[in-house]
Amino acid sequence: MTVSSYIQLVNVVESALFNQPRKTEEELRDLIGALAKAVAPGLNSDTLEQVAREIETKQGIKAGLGAVVDGDEFEPWLDDAKVKIEPFYWQRYQKLLLQNGLPRDVVTATDKVTDKILGRLGNPEKQVPWDRRGMVVGHVQSGKTANYTGLICKAADAGYRLIIVIAGIHNNLRNQTQARIDEGFIGRDTGRSQERGNGGARHKIGVGHFDFSRTPVSLTNTIKDFNKETASTNTSEIGSYQVPVVLVIKKNHRTLENLLDWLRDNSARGDREMIDQPMLLIDDEADNASINTAYSKKLITKINGQIRDLLSMFHRSCYVGYTATPFANIFIDPDEDDKMFNEDLFPRDFIIGLDAPTNYFGPSKIFIDGLPDDGEPKWLRYISDNEDILPIKHKIDHALDSLPRSLLTALRTFLLSRTIRNLRGNESAHCSMLVNASRFTAVQSKLRNRIHEALDRIKDSVRINASLGISGLSDPELSELKKVWQREYSETEFEWPDVQAALFEAIAAAKVVEVNSRANDLDYSYSGERGQTVIAVGGFSLSRGLTLEGLTVTWFLRNTMMYDTLMQMGRWFGYRDGYEDLCRIWMPEEAIDWYAFIAEAADELHDELKIMEQAKATPRMFGLAVRSHPASLLVTARNKMGASAKVITKVGLSNQFIETAKVSTHKKDIDANKRNAKIFVDSLLELGKGYQKNNWGYLFSDVPVNEIDQFLAGWRNADQSVTTDTPPVREYINARSQGELAFWDVLVTSKQSGEEDNCLGLPIIPAERTVSFGEPKLHYMAFSGKGMRLASRGIEKAGLSKSEIIEAESSYLNKNGAKPGKGKVNFADKIYREVRKRGLFILHLVSPKIREQQKNERQQDFIPSEPVIGWGISLPRSSRAEETVEYVVNAVRYKELFGDEDEDEDEDQEADDDSAN
Repeated sequence: MTVSSYIQLVNVVESALFNQPRKTEEELRDLIGALAKAVAPGLNSDTLEQVAREIETKQGIKAGLGAVVDGDEFEPWLDDAKVKIEPFYWQRYQKLLLQNGLPRDVVTATDKVTDKILGRLGNPEKQVPWDRRGMVVGHVQSGKTANYTGLICKAADAGYRLIIVIAGIHNNLRNQTQARIDEGFIGRDTGRSQERGNGGARHKIGVGHFDFSRTPVSLTNTIKDFNKETASTNTSEIGSYQVPVVLVIKKNHRTLENLLDWLRDNSARGDREMIDQPMLLIDDEADNASINTAYSKKLITKINGQIRDLLSMFHRSCYVGYTATPFANIFIDPDEDDKMFNEDLFPRDFIIGLDAPTNYFGPSKIFIDGLPDDGEPKWLRYISDNEDILPIKHKIDHALDSLPRSLLTALRTFLLSRTIRNLRGNESAHCSMLVNASRFTAVQSKLRNRIHEALDRIKDSVRINASLGISGLSDPELSELKKVWQREYSETEFEWPDVQAALFEAIAAAKVVEVNSRANDLDYSYSGERGQTVIAVGGFSLSRGLTLEGLTVTWFLRNTMMYDTLMQMGRWFGYRDGYEDLCRIWMPEEAIDWYAFIAEAADELHDELKIMEQAKATPRMFGLAVRSHPASLLVTARNKMGASAKVITKVGLSNQFIETAKVSTHKKDIDANKRNAKIFVDSLLELGKGYQKNNWGYLFSDVPVNEIDQFLAGWRNADQSVTTDTPPVREYINARSQGELAFWDVLVTSKQSGEEDNCLGLPIIPAERTVSFGEPKLHYMAFSGKGMRLASRGIEKAGLSKSEIIEAESSYLNKNGAKPGKGKVNFADKIYREVRKRGLFILHLVSPKIREQQKNERQQDFIPSEPVIGWGISLPRSSRAEETVEYVVNAVRYKELFGDEDEDEDEDQEADDDSAN
């Protein structure tokens, strides 16, 4: 069997099944057998059964239709117009998606969602002036490019004449996006067809193989960004083309300036020198550089202004921003709500949330579901051995003579994963490893060299000794590979002798490449029988938009805690069908905690979109909700730091869970909080209402709000636990103390087994939590290992009746199309807040677990030997949800807590290069 014949048969079967009734198991196998005779007659029965199972797996992958929040002036037009629209470009692209192996239900969902977006753009046949502004909120690495490529195809079918894609701030991302547009919309390799004497028809790719007529004109190509002189040699005006015109440009002020000049010179005319042709502008990574971040200045950020100038040149224009991290977007920047809404790039007309398909390997899966309350993380591994060799904070001339042991382990894990994937029959697929550990290109080069040396050592050992069987294990490198296999992959379907025998063939072509402004050796275009095996070393260029094909292993060592930056650095998100169990991610423990927090905030954002769709809310209302989400604290102060020493952020606490993920390490604070907790528990017992013992501890019901307020008034908060700053929390509660928050449930947590502690007046078995420490001058410890969650999963059920729990879980299953009893469902605690009628206050007694290494390092800190106090609050959805409270963030302190921007040197270098051109 050849790999290509197997893949060809899968693609042919999927195409035959598209838009057909679902077949039974027997009917499917009969169809596969019939098609195999024509397409791949050499395949045996076992292989045909493998094809059938792959098809069945893909048929189980679903994608929802997302949520839509419309503005006040939405006028449906697409249904009426469809009778005149020939879906030429869309049908080509649909065939390509199926051929590339996208499950047919996902293709169907893409068809429906892109119809939703297109129908909210302006009608290109409507000859009166219009402009539309919208946003599509996706997930990192979940298929946003595929979505907007489909939108471009449909817009071209509907009559849009000019389509501009602004594709990130780096050349390699722009080039990659151009290649995707070449494949999915244009149908030819724009880079090769620019070569002297080469006709475009000789370089068909993607959709061009289905039908090469009506090929769109591209004024950019995979080699060069927009060039005013080159564009002017093709023709003089957009309107003179008989097919759509497309440009894929970098988000750079010089490129935008050149485009504006060219349009003014060649196409603007008449009424205020505007352009008649309908234009669609796709702003990929819309949260990056498009935002108006001119803090205290009266000037508008240059790129933001240029995009607005570009839109204003057309009588009929649409702006659609695509992003996965809208917390950092234009919602956050303006100081006043009306300014937010009146920003020209604010998506006033529509916001659409994309549902990720069920096979999406995303933040929630890795950092919430993959972080069990007990036991080791499923995919995550900790980096704790880097400081002596490669500290997180280092200088541009940092010497690097060796590699941390964890990085060597990650490298060996990657080589083993490539081998196992080959044994599974995936040798034709690309396989990548990501190393992102420095903002400096010079240090990235040193990393590349050290990894290259380590890779050569491993290859040499494998080449010489892997064929020797057991005796080959006397080689130290082979012995280390086996140890890593035992630790990481011994539960896969292959035994070590099989892996050892296949090692050399699998890793012989593995290579290390550098990806930054100085070098970009990442190239997946070679299409031999074997896929590329690549270790990519880089920084920012690997952190936003760029796709690493078949990314399996990551070693990630970065300092930033900024919401959007962290999420975009998550190149390991995506689709990992057939090798999800092999994926591993190394990162510092604190970074894991931050990702877990962010993953939950992102999920809540998409849930909020669905709630607002049902409530017929507007984009402005959604913008306010995003701005008031507690996660906005991670973004707002950064965006406004230039304005003042202190930043006031308005936060809404309705339907939120807050807790002390960090507590002070000052002994006087620890002792004071314990005394405060003892007074609180004594008052609960004195109420005389008794308590109920349950799986989480002691539950007190109908507790008056003043008891909660008195505890919070006496609490000494760590500065680093921003959302538990008690004045704003008390203000929120007191505003509702005569109504919805007059009475509370209070849970005093206690484990089911262990040694009791009576320091609070109840026999409590303290929870155990691993803690980590911030910089010595900050005097705090963070409860970690649970994604910055002090509480255990499921704790927000406390105080709810059985019927309320069933209602919450059934509602979740219904919304997500799941069926009860179909496998285990990990319900997020947030679903229980939806049915909660009163607040839940949770008091924790926690025994910190501190590593000996940290004890030795932190002599200047007070290291508690006894349990400490923490707390959390689960707040129900308020009838006064629009009300917010003010948090004050000191800008200097903020940088201490969350770090600097962590901008890469290669980002600055590329900007300098552009300015020089």
